[in-house]
Amino acid sequence: MTEKFIIGLSAIVVSGVLAQWIAWKFRFPSILLLLIFGFIAGPITGFIHPDSFFGDLLFPFVSISVAIILFEGGMNLKFSELKVVGSLIRNLITIGILITWILATVGAYYILNFSLLLSFLFGAILVVTGPTVILPILRHVKPKGQINSILKWEGIINDPIGALMAILVFEAVFASGVQEATLQIGFALLKSVVISSSIGLLGGYLIALLIKKDLIPDFLQNPASLTMVVLIFTISNLVQEESGLFSVTIMGIYLANQRKINVKHIIEFKENLRTLLISMLFIVLAARLRFDELASLNIGSFIFVAALILVIRPAAVFISSIGKKFSWKEKLFLSMMAPRGIVAAAVASVFSIEMINMGIGEGSRLVPEMFLVIVATITVYGLSAVPLAKWLGLSNQNPQGCLILGAHSFAREIASVLKDSGYRILMVDTNRHNITEARMKGFEAHQGSVNSRSFLDENELSGIGKLLALTPNAEVNSLAAISLSRILGGSNVYQLTVEEREDEQGKAVSEDLRGKILFGTNYSYYFLQRRFNQNSKIKSTPITEEYDYRKFLKENGGDEVIPMFLISKDKNLIVYTSENKPEPKPGQTLISLVSKDSPVEKRKEAELLERKE
Repeated sequence: MTEKFIIGLSAIVVSGVLAQWIAWKFRFPSILLLLIFGFIAGPITGFIHPDSFFGDLLFPFVSISVAIILFEGGMNLKFSELKVVGSLIRNLITIGILITWILATVGAYYILNFSLLLSFLFGAILVVTGPTVILPILRHVKPKGQINSILKWEGIINDPIGALMAILVFEAVFASGVQEATLQIGFALLKSVVISSSIGLLGGYLIALLIKKDLIPDFLQNPASLTMVVLIFTISNLVQEESGLFSVTIMGIYLANQRKINVKHIIEFKENLRTLLISMLFIVLAARLRFDELASLNIGSFIFVAALILVIRPAAVFISSIGKKFSWKEKLFLSMMAPRGIVAAAVASVFSIEMINMGIGEGSRLVPEMFLVIVATITVYGLSAVPLAKWLGLSNQNPQGCLILGAHSFAREIASVLKDSGYRILMVDTNRHNITEARMKGFEAHQGSVNSRSFLDENELSGIGKLLALTPNAEVNSLAAISLSRILGGSNVYQLTVEEREDEQGKAVSEDLRGKILFGTNYSYYFLQRRFNQNSKIKSTPITEEYDYRKFLKENGGDEVIPMFLISKDKNLIVYTSENKPEPKPGQTLISLVSKDSPVEKRKEAELLERKE
């Protein structure tokens, strides 16, 4: 028995991580692959049986996992994002929830032929728009503008509200009937939100206070915060059933927006844990499905799902956004993004069991109908998100723009050539004069530290995919590379090398604490500055069959040329580093530092003088 459990658990973990890797490798929505792997491992091959592996621990495991995911999601919600989209988010989690509940209830009653009581409950469960699904899809789509913030806030806040609302509806409806329950639910929901918010705020305050007072050592801060999440989740659920998810979400939001402690290391730990938990949860979710449960599905089930996607969600979005300054493209994309996830499945499974135990046989229909909704919404939204975002012009799937740290003279020259090549450029510097010069040249520029808390709050990084750290301070460059690798990815952060004399004095930064070395190990800030001062320039050169790289080198001084960037045929920006020095091919464009004294530059200068004369 122990060996079977270990094999089954290992299979779930391996399948989940493998699906995530394949999705990343082939740019495919990870959630869809997780479901496919789960179907194969569960109902198709019968290799994984989550109920027999976990037994009575299955739903507690799912609940705690979702609590951790929502806590991590809450830690990514910044109040600064609400300046522009706050009113729409407020409407979506109030008016939108109400519209979804009413229309889903009507649809379940007339299309699925559920009883009024079951329709009321099913509609309440469907108000969730699971972050366990939305966050991976958003990471895959990389939408522009405020779309990401809106869907992130809505999904993370809706999930715990939906779970809490569903339990209140269940208790009220089946105890008092629909008419009396309607009046009770609103008050009970408000009371539960206030109580669970207070518990969540208390948990966040306590963990922040303990860390600030150095009462928790560094190596225990991540385990302690995880323990606090589980503790707050449990306490809140004891006070009010299913309120724990809301409490831990509020706790995460509090920690993300407080100023007492730095929580980046906690966020990074929870992000890694979230990826693993989402992988396991969706493998388990799909593997639990049995073919005999699908027997109750009929044409009405598919019509209901179509209504949910094409009517109910758009109605909730467009009504909630009346009077808001959002384009029809943004509203359309929002209306086509409401996948249901693990919370909806777990809540439906729990209520189905409860209803069957109460002698309500109709409750057995909850699970297969909800599984169809989950699979259909994940499939439709997962497959349509990228092409729809591209069609609407709202996608930044492969951002190639550059965040340039340092706005001094040669950084501005580099930025100018990249901007002229069609890439978004954002320059950052603490020096007011440098920033003023950058703005006068038409660049987006931020005065301040890239490592400050306010930087990400004040700057939207849509279209930015790379960091070029060009300051003379190796430590500042390295700190920026470490900080932004979490957002841009470690393979997309670059920094200049240091002078040899600095290396000899022990000032060089360790390899594991820096980005990739820009252009090469011989090209430090001071070296490049000297080259610029000694009559060098940055040049963009199309490489063709007639004018190949060898001819380019011959005319521009050979070894004097420093290749910097290569623009591929599909506009990907390839950065030259100490380890990556590709040879330009016909059809590509080379951006390089060349001497103005090279034969070709002298010839151009002479031609220019002749024209002037």
